[in-house]
Amino acid sequence: MAGKGSSISRMAMKAMGLFGGVQIAGILCSIIRTKLVAMWIGPVGVGLFGLFNNALEMISTGTNLGIRSSSVRDISQALTGRNPELVSRMVTVVRKWSMWLGLAGALVTLTLAPLLSQLTFGDSTHIWGFVALSIAVLLQALTNGEYAILQGTARLKRLASVTLWGTIVGLAVSIPLFYWLRERSILPSILAYAAALALFAWVFRNRDYPAVAMNRRETFDMGKGFVQLGIFMTLGNFAGILASYAFNSWLNVNAGTEAVGFYQAGYTLINKYTGLILTALGMEYYPRLARVADSRIRLRAFVSQEINLAIAVMAPVVALFILLRELIVWILYTPEFNVIFAFVSWGMIGTVLRTLSWCLAFTILAKGDGKTYLWTEVASAVINLVLNIVFYRWWGLTGLGVAFLVSYLLYTLIIAVVYFRVYRLQVTRACLYNLLWTLVVASGVMAAMQSGQTLIASIITAVSIVIAIRQIIVLWRR
Repeated sequence: MAGKGSSISRMAMKAMGLFGGVQIAGILCSIIRTKLVAMWIGPVGVGLFGLFNNALEMISTGTNLGIRSSSVRDISQALTGRNPELVSRMVTVVRKWSMWLGLAGALVTLTLAPLLSQLTFGDSTHIWGFVALSIAVLLQALTNGEYAILQGTARLKRLASVTLWGTIVGLAVSIPLFYWLRERSILPSILAYAAALALFAWVFRNRDYPAVAMNRRETFDMGKGFVQLGIFMTLGNFAGILASYAFNSWLNVNAGTEAVGFYQAGYTLINKYTGLILTALGMEYYPRLARVADSRIRLRAFVSQEINLAIAVMAPVVALFILLRELIVWILYTPEFNVIFAFVSWGMIGTVLRTLSWCLAFTILAKGDGKTYLWTEVASAVINLVLNIVFYRWWGLTGLGVAFLVSYLLYTLIIAVVYFRVYRLQVTRACLYNLLWTLVVASGVMAAMQSGQTLIASIITAVSIVIAIRQIIVLWRR
């Protein structure tokens, strides 16, 4: 059993390193692409790029029905039966459903092209642009299907290769397009990126499970389970997007566009960059959890182990973010954004609770409990919206950081009720000790920084790094 735990910890850490590196490469490519567009095309190019990409994301999210994530569960569970034929059937079903939904998404884009052009640009001059975008919608759906298959069958190196090489080649093809075609290069570059990902998804696809002859009825019946879960996931994600849109609109009307800019900058630091760690861990954690969803003992062991690992990694990251907040803001933004220091600090403490709730919440997806996932996400979105408005009225930008912390405290309590009461699962005491220690570290560093005691904050951070390294070594060897 100890050897098993050690193996799982090593796999999780390797996955984190692998996908963390891929995501960093993706961010660098995105920065380079945005910089080149700004230099060679100007604000118009940046605006067009954002508008078409937002439209692509919206249509793809709405028409893919979340099977990128939901089907991972079914593939993983099929894999546990050690029945290659069953896995082949599930892989075939995912590919067919991806093609159907991709074609449906492309058709929706073609049909709505005149309306999308009118709503987005106020005229009909970009109809053909949205017609071309339908190709990217189809390619993205096919790519997502292969992503799900690779993740569900634990081919994580191949999955990382698809993302890495697709991103690099997509950028390489786009650079000469930006230079020579200027404003006309925006759509070809989006298509080139989608095509590059689709190409490498096909190159690195899992060929261990050949296609199985299945009629449409069989394909529909076998796939409706993950599609139903995907619909609940899509609705849950939409609730979060809607709440974010509502708050940004409220903030823009009541405080101005500058306040929205400060909020977006702080939220990106809190949520996006630290989220890279959780996303990387989740690539291996989710399918592993899905494979043991029916075993209460193994679920308890796996969730506890993931909490200990995630908290051990996050503790020094949170401390460093708070300690180096001025340097980080200086690198990514300008001194004008120094007003978000307190916002970021409070939010980073909330990130600790976010890590705990993230580990617990995956049990909902692993069990395929779509209705529970939907109501917990809707509750989270409503709580976050209300707290953002109330706390901003009270304390301005600092209040938004406090709102992030309190909203994740309440969300963690909601998920804890589901985990402990509904599913009757537990975690080890070590998880609670590690959580408490990390909260103390984060709070201590923040208190020291707010009072100008940088030396004390540095000592606390250094101690947290040493302890985290020791914890990771123990998890690796145990």
